[in-house]
Amino acid sequence: MAFYIIAFFIVVPAILVIVSRNPVISAIWLVVTLFAQAALFVLLNAELVAVLQVLLYAGAIMVLILFVIMMLNLNKTSLKWRAVTGERLILGLGAFYLLAVLSFVLWMISTGPAANAPAKEIAGTIEATGKLLLTKYVVPFELLSVLLLAAIVGSVVLSKKQKVKET
Repeated sequence: MAFYIIAFFIVVPAILVIVSRNPVISAIWLVVTLFAQAALFVLLNAELVAVLQVLLYAGAIMVLILFVIMMLNLNKTSLKWRAVTGERLILGLGAFYLLAVLSFVLWMISTGPAANAPAKEIAGTIEATGKLLLTKYVVPFELLSVLLLAAIVGSVVLSKKQKVKET
């Protein structure tokens, strides 16, 4: 039952992202969708993925998206709904089709043989991921940290050269 509640809080805000006229409001609905997806990851016992979902996507990426929206400097005339002939009919038919497909899938899931199958334990916990990173994948993990350090140093060097040329 928890899955269906979380799925509702994923699908409805995702539709509102598409339908909303204001891009800032769309970005807020996208944050709600991302938080609901993190709740779905928690339901699947993948706590690390849920934390990364909130920190990276709902946090950092959304700040970048809002920054770009603010840089576009949208005025009120560009946010008005442009009526196209039959557009509401197409949206209504699409919503009806989506509802019909989702209803059919939910009916198949609830009556199929997998409805009574026990859930498998997955290895998405923070402890299991930490053990893998620091035992089996320690060399690629450290090489990645060196690569990121080189990228940071390179961006600092490039920005310093550009500032010297400008003055």
